[in-house]
Amino acid sequence: QLSLVESGGGSVQSGGSLRLSCTASGYFLGFYAIGWVRQAPGKEREGLSCINSSDGSSDGGSYYTDSAQGRFTISRDDDKNMVYLDMNNLKPDDTATYYCVGTVQCSRSWEFEHWGQGTPVTVSS
Repeated sequence: QLSLVESGGGSVQSGGSLRLSCTASGYFLGFYAIGWVRQAPGKEREGLSCINSSDGSSDGGSYYTDSAQGRFTISRDDDKNMVYLDMNNLKPDDTATYYCVGTVQCSRSWEFEHWGQGTPVTVSS
């Protein structure tokens, strides 16, 4: 079972930036498509971004939903076994718990089999 661990959440003022990180113990993240999903209080989970595996089994591409496009950037560092989500120009509406998620390949369904525990992000106005 892929166990994902997020870090980097916290509190930031509107317009600020944060970098979320995701890693896994005992598993090479490069074998997996890794994404980020968030859930705000009282709202449904929302997919943000997904990056395909880097092991040559996929296109290795990155994908974004409208909520993330233009402000968020997903990337991976295979040497460090990390996947990052860089978030810029944060807004109070971005306040949510952010989850690192994993699957075989990114898809339009934004469904993932593996979930981290989540890291909270609070954006104040």
